[in-house]
Amino acid sequence: MAEKKEKEQKEEKTDTEERVMPFLDHLEELRQRLLRSILSIVLFSVGSYFISKQIMQLLLRPYPHDKKLIFLAPTEGFIVHIKVAVFAGIILSLPVIFYQLWHFISPGLYKKEQRYIPMIVLFSVFFFLTGAFFCYFIIIPFGLNFLLSFNTEQLEASIQIKEYLKFVTLLIMVFGAIFELPLLSYFLTKMGILTPEFMRKNRRYGIVLIFVCAAILTPPDIVTQLFLAGPLILLYEISIWVSKSVYKKPDEENDAS
Repeated sequence: MAEKKEKEQKEEKTDTEERVMPFLDHLEELRQRLLRSILSIVLFSVGSYFISKQIMQLLLRPYPHDKKLIFLAPTEGFIVHIKVAVFAGIILSLPVIFYQLWHFISPGLYKKEQRYIPMIVLFSVFFFLTGAFFCYFIIIPFGLNFLLSFNTEQLEASIQIKEYLKFVTLLIMVFGAIFELPLLSYFLTKMGILTPEFMRKNRRYGIVLIFVCAAILTPPDIVTQLFLAGPLILLYEISIWVSKSVYKKPDEENDAS
């Protein structure tokens, strides 16, 4: 038993030594990962430009059909199509972006943890798309109907297409990002950085921080901020449950060893 424990400690020490990487090598690795991610976004954006009209129709679907969007500058229509293509390029590049991100982080993981990177990438994309679809099908239609309900005979909404697309794409990206919270909680707990007790004890500060983030990340209106803060609070509670399910107390780790 003692020999087995000594062998495991020796392997863990060797594994840790192998994971040490000089700072300049880290920077070079980061540069390579960023270049690959940017190249993927550029390639997908160029391809998406040729179907940007169809993509725009999808983004316009939540907007009420009885209201029109406008553009004020001669070049605005063209620029909007480019922005739509770039947005589509980012979404289509998500597997590449998450793959590069997790492989950049992988030197800080043990070999047994590095084996799960393909599954981690898959779940990262899944959670992001879940948040994006939740925003597209629920948050955006409900939010638009509420915000445009203030339209009257004396007060008529004339919304620029660029402002509408900025509103929609920003919300989709933000909701996609915040739906990664349970996954982040899982790995921070696994790495011993986060504990469920810490999250429960600091819940009130977390809620305040959530509302601050919602105010920064969303357009300056209280309704949209509440639409973001509500799911964030729910995801925070789910993250506590996730952290609790994988957390091992120090005495449990000693018993396992």
